[in-house]
Amino acid sequence: MASEQVKNASDEERAELDARARLGEVVVPGGTRGKSLEAQERLAEGRHRGGETRKQQIGREGYQEMGRKGGRSTTDKPGGERAAEEGMPIDESKYRNNS
Repeated sequence: MASEQVKNASDEERAELDARARLGEVVVPGGTRGKSLEAQERLAEGRHRGGETRKQQIGREGYQEMGRKGGRSTTDKPGGERAAEEGMPIDESKYRNNS
């Protein structure tokens, strides 16, 4: 169930979602590790706002470059190391700081 659907759910549906969340199920996208429906909603909102803030700080190109680098990471190697091995340049000059 998408987070917008969760917000518009009836009291009965919210109670059911809260019970499922208390059992450890993720019922709100981005609400991982929240112990209740309300906690999951707050976590998801905070993560969304954090990503938007980072995007504003380093700019669109920097945010995309950061995604390319992070997308290459594995459990044993960070993304920058893997990108270098594969010959894919990561332009860190795009990580401009606007703050």
